Amino acid sequence: MKEQIISESLPKHIAVIMDGNGRWAKKKGAARIFGHKNAIKAVRDVTEGCAELGVEYLTLYAFSTENWSRPKVEVNALMELLVSTLVSEMKTLMDNGIRLDTIGDTKSLPEKCQRELAEAMAKTKNNDRMVLVLALSYSGRWDIAQATKAIAKDVAEGKVDAENIDQELINKYLNTSGIPDPELLIRTSGEQRISNFLLWQMAYTEFYITDTLWPDYRKKDLYEAIVSYQNRERRFGMTSEQIKS
Repeated sequence: MKEQIISESLPKHIAVIMDGNGRWAKKKGAARIFGHKNAIKAVRDVTEGCAELGVEYLTLYAFSTENWSRPKVEVNALMELLVSTLVSEMKTLMDNGIRLDTIGDTKSLPEKCQRELAEAMAKTKNNDRMVLVLALSYSGRWDIAQATKAIAKDVAEGKVDAENIDQELINKYLNTSGIPDPELLIRTSGEQRISNFLLWQMAYTEFYITDTLWPDYRKKDLYEAIVSYQNRERRFGMTSEQIKS
Protein backbone atom coordinates (compact mmCIF):
# COMPACT_ATOMS: atom_id res chain seq x y z
CA MET A 1 0.00 0.00 0.00
CA LYS A 2 2.86 2.43 0.79
CA GLU A 3 4.06 2.31 -2.82
CA GLN A 4 0.67 3.66 -3.95
CA ILE A 5 1.12 6.89 -2.00
CA ILE A 6 1.88 9.94 -4.16
CA SER A 7 4.45 11.96 -2.25
CA GLU A 8 3.63 15.18 -4.16
CA SER A 9 0.04 15.22 -2.87
CA LEU A 10 0.47 14.20 0.73
CA PRO A 11 -1.84 15.88 3.25
CA LYS A 12 0.23 18.51 5.02
CA HIS A 13 -1.73 18.00 8.25
CA ILE A 14 -3.37 14.77 9.49
CA ALA A 15 -5.59 14.76 12.59
CA VAL A 16 -6.52 11.58 14.42
CA ILE A 17 -9.30 10.70 16.86
CA MET A 18 -7.73 7.75 18.65
CA ASP A 19 -10.80 5.75 19.67
CA GLY A 20 -11.42 2.20 20.86
CA ASN A 21 -8.94 1.68 23.70
CA GLY A 22 -11.67 0.72 26.18
CA ARG A 23 -13.40 -1.69 23.80
CA TRP A 24 -10.04 -3.25 22.89
CA ALA A 25 -9.34 -3.90 26.57
CA LYS A 26 -12.87 -5.19 27.22
CA LYS A 27 -12.47 -7.76 24.44
CA LYS A 28 -9.46 -9.06 26.31
CA GLY A 29 -11.26 -9.06 29.66
CA ALA A 30 -9.03 -6.29 31.00
CA ALA A 31 -9.56 -2.85 32.55
CA ARG A 32 -9.79 0.22 30.28
CA ILE A 33 -6.34 1.46 31.30
CA PHE A 34 -4.89 -1.73 29.77
CA GLY A 35 -6.19 -0.49 26.42
CA HIS A 36 -4.71 2.97 26.96
CA LYS A 37 -1.29 1.48 27.76
CA ASN A 38 -1.37 -0.70 24.65
CA ALA A 39 -2.29 2.31 22.52
CA ILE A 40 1.23 3.72 22.86
CA LYS A 41 2.52 1.39 20.13
CA ALA A 42 -0.09 2.78 17.73
CA VAL A 43 0.90 6.36 18.60
CA ARG A 44 4.57 5.54 17.94
CA ASP A 45 3.81 3.70 14.68
CA VAL A 46 1.61 6.44 13.22
CA THR A 47 3.95 9.23 14.34
CA GLU A 48 6.96 7.51 12.75
CA GLY A 49 4.93 6.69 9.64
CA CYS A 50 3.85 10.29 9.13
CA ALA A 51 7.40 11.60 9.65
CA GLU A 52 8.86 9.05 7.21
CA LEU A 53 6.35 10.00 4.51
CA GLY A 54 6.85 13.75 4.90
CA VAL A 55 3.62 14.80 6.61
CA GLU A 56 4.31 18.17 8.26
CA TYR A 57 1.76 18.16 11.09
CA LEU A 58 0.13 15.30 13.02
CA THR A 59 -2.49 16.18 15.65
CA LEU A 60 -3.63 13.50 18.09
CA TYR A 61 -6.83 13.96 20.12
CA ALA A 62 -5.38 12.65 23.38
CA PHE A 63 -7.71 14.03 26.07
CA SER A 64 -10.86 16.09 25.60
CA THR A 65 -12.45 18.57 27.99
CA GLU A 66 -15.29 16.04 28.33
CA ASN A 67 -12.85 13.29 29.39
CA TRP A 68 -12.52 15.00 32.80
CA SER A 69 -15.95 13.52 33.62
CA ARG A 70 -14.64 9.94 33.37
CA PRO A 71 -14.06 7.94 36.59
CA LYS A 72 -11.35 9.60 38.68
CA VAL A 73 -9.24 6.45 38.77
CA GLU A 74 -9.14 6.36 34.94
CA VAL A 75 -8.33 10.08 34.66
CA ASN A 76 -5.49 9.72 37.17
CA ALA A 77 -4.14 6.69 35.32
CA LEU A 78 -4.28 8.58 32.01
CA MET A 79 -2.33 11.51 33.48
CA GLU A 80 0.33 9.15 34.85
CA LEU A 81 0.48 7.43 31.46
CA LEU A 82 0.95 10.79 29.73
CA VAL A 83 3.93 11.61 31.93
CA SER A 84 5.58 8.20 31.55
CA THR A 85 5.01 8.22 27.78
CA LEU A 86 6.57 11.66 27.36
CA VAL A 87 9.68 10.36 29.09
CA SER A 88 9.84 7.00 27.31
CA GLU A 89 9.12 8.37 23.83
CA MET A 90 11.61 11.25 23.90
CA LYS A 91 14.17 9.16 21.95
CA THR A 92 11.58 8.47 19.22
CA LEU A 93 10.86 12.20 18.91
CA MET A 94 14.54 13.13 18.74
CA ASP A 95 15.53 10.27 16.38
CA ASN A 96 12.77 11.30 13.96
CA GLY A 97 13.31 15.07 14.17
CA ILE A 98 9.83 15.67 15.61
CA ARG A 99 8.86 18.83 17.48
CA LEU A 100 6.23 18.45 20.20
CA ASP A 101 3.45 21.01 20.57
CA THR A 102 0.11 21.12 22.37
CA ILE A 103 -3.33 22.66 21.99
CA GLY A 104 -5.95 22.85 24.72
CA ASP A 105 -6.39 24.10 28.25
CA THR A 106 -3.12 22.56 29.43
CA LYS A 107 -3.13 24.71 32.58
CA SER A 108 -5.91 22.43 33.83
CA LEU A 109 -3.57 19.42 33.73
CA PRO A 110 -1.78 18.25 36.90
CA GLU A 111 1.41 20.22 37.58
CA LYS A 112 3.61 17.18 36.92
CA CYS A 113 2.06 16.78 33.44
CA GLN A 114 2.55 20.49 32.70
CA ARG A 115 6.19 20.25 33.80
CA GLU A 116 6.93 17.15 31.65
CA LEU A 117 5.19 18.72 28.66
CA ALA A 118 7.19 21.93 29.00
CA GLU A 119 10.45 19.95 29.23
CA ALA A 120 9.56 17.79 26.21
CA MET A 121 8.65 20.82 24.11
CA ALA A 122 11.86 22.58 25.10
CA LYS A 123 13.99 19.55 24.20
CA THR A 124 12.36 19.15 20.79
CA LYS A 125 11.97 22.83 19.87
CA ASN A 126 14.71 22.75 17.24
CA ASN A 127 13.43 19.61 15.47
CA ASP A 128 12.01 20.52 12.07
CA ARG A 129 10.99 17.31 10.29
CA MET A 130 7.41 17.21 11.63
CA VAL A 131 5.27 18.77 14.36
CA LEU A 132 3.38 16.40 16.66
CA VAL A 133 0.48 18.28 18.26
CA LEU A 134 -1.16 16.72 21.32
CA ALA A 135 -4.70 17.95 21.95
CA LEU A 136 -4.96 17.86 25.75
CA SER A 137 -7.95 19.07 27.75
CA TYR A 138 -9.12 20.31 24.36
CA SER A 139 -12.44 20.65 22.59
CA GLY A 140 -13.48 22.60 19.54
CA ARG A 141 -16.18 24.52 21.43
CA TRP A 142 -13.69 25.40 24.20
CA ASP A 143 -11.27 26.77 21.58
CA ILE A 144 -13.95 28.88 19.86
CA ALA A 145 -15.18 30.19 23.23
CA GLN A 146 -11.71 31.19 24.44
CA ALA A 147 -10.97 32.88 21.10
CA THR A 148 -14.28 34.78 21.25
CA LYS A 149 -13.54 36.01 24.78
CA ALA A 150 -10.06 37.18 23.74
CA ILE A 151 -11.42 39.03 20.71
CA ALA A 152 -14.17 40.67 22.79
CA LYS A 153 -11.56 41.80 25.33
CA ASP A 154 -9.36 43.29 22.61
CA VAL A 155 -12.35 45.04 21.03
CA ALA A 156 -13.26 46.54 24.43
CA GLU A 157 -9.66 47.73 24.89
CA GLY A 158 -9.58 49.28 21.43
CA LYS A 159 -6.97 46.85 20.07
CA VAL A 160 -9.35 45.38 17.49
CA ASP A 161 -12.01 47.13 15.41
CA ALA A 162 -15.18 45.00 15.46
CA GLU A 163 -15.67 45.80 11.76
CA ASN A 164 -12.38 44.02 11.02
CA ILE A 165 -13.37 40.68 12.56
CA ASP A 166 -13.17 38.08 9.81
CA GLN A 167 -12.10 34.43 9.42
CA GLU A 168 -8.42 35.32 9.24
CA LEU A 169 -8.56 37.28 12.50
CA ILE A 170 -10.50 34.51 14.29
CA ASN A 171 -7.86 31.99 13.15
CA LYS A 172 -5.20 34.07 14.91
CA TYR A 173 -7.03 33.79 18.25
CA LEU A 174 -7.62 30.04 18.10
CA ASN A 175 -5.28 27.64 19.91
CA THR A 176 -4.29 26.28 16.50
CA SER A 177 -2.96 29.63 15.27
CA GLY A 178 -0.02 29.00 12.95
CA ILE A 179 -1.06 25.39 12.28
CA PRO A 180 -2.70 24.69 8.90
CA ASP A 181 -6.19 23.19 8.87
CA PRO A 182 -6.10 19.39 8.66
CA GLU A 183 -6.70 17.96 5.19
CA LEU A 184 -7.38 14.46 6.53
CA LEU A 185 -9.11 13.26 9.72
CA ILE A 186 -8.72 9.61 10.69
CA ARG A 187 -11.11 8.15 13.26
CA THR A 188 -10.70 4.63 14.54
CA SER A 189 -13.25 2.19 16.05
CA GLY A 190 -16.01 2.87 13.51
CA GLU A 191 -17.70 5.77 15.33
CA GLN A 192 -19.04 8.33 12.86
CA ARG A 193 -18.78 11.66 14.69
CA ILE A 194 -16.10 14.29 15.31
CA SER A 195 -16.60 14.46 19.10
CA ASN A 196 -16.02 18.21 19.54
CA PHE A 197 -12.61 18.07 17.81
CA LEU A 198 -11.26 20.97 15.69
CA LEU A 199 -14.80 22.15 14.84
CA TRP A 200 -13.68 25.40 13.17
CA GLN A 201 -10.62 23.92 11.48
CA MET A 202 -12.31 20.94 9.79
CA ALA A 203 -14.63 22.86 7.48
CA TYR A 204 -13.11 21.12 4.42
CA THR A 205 -11.30 18.19 6.00
CA GLU A 206 -11.69 14.76 4.38
CA PHE A 207 -12.90 12.10 6.85
CA TYR A 208 -11.59 8.54 6.93
CA ILE A 209 -13.32 6.20 9.39
CA THR A 210 -12.07 2.68 10.06
CA ASP A 211 -13.44 -0.11 12.28
CA THR A 212 -9.93 -0.86 13.54
CA LEU A 213 -9.57 -0.16 17.26
CA TRP A 214 -6.78 2.29 18.05
CA PRO A 215 -4.41 -0.15 19.87
CA ASP A 216 -4.38 -2.27 16.68
CA TYR A 217 -3.75 0.68 14.31
CA ARG A 218 -0.42 0.51 12.47
CA LYS A 219 1.50 2.13 9.60
CA LYS A 220 -0.29 -0.01 6.99
CA ASP A 221 -3.62 1.39 8.21
CA LEU A 222 -2.21 4.93 7.94
CA TYR A 223 -1.11 4.21 4.35
CA GLU A 224 -4.64 3.00 3.47
CA ALA A 225 -6.15 6.22 4.84
CA ILE A 226 -3.74 8.39 2.83
CA VAL A 227 -4.35 6.45 -0.40
CA SER A 228 -8.12 6.87 0.13
CA TYR A 229 -7.59 10.61 0.65
CA GLN A 230 -5.49 10.90 -2.51
CA ASN A 231 -8.23 9.24 -4.59
CA ARG A 232 -10.80 11.89 -3.66
CA GLU A 233 -11.62 15.08 -5.53
CA ARG A 234 -11.51 18.09 -3.18
CA ARG A 235 -13.71 20.82 -4.66
CA PHE A 236 -13.97 23.43 -1.84
CA GLY A 237 -17.40 24.51 -3.08
CA MET A 238 -16.39 24.64 -6.75
CA THR A 239 -17.47 22.31 -9.55
CA SER A 240 -15.46 19.36 -10.78
CA GLU A 241 -14.90 21.16 -14.09
CA GLN A 242 -13.47 24.20 -12.34
CA ILE A 243 -11.04 22.04 -10.40
CA LYS A 244 -9.79 20.33 -13.57
CA SER A 245 -9.48 23.52 -15.66
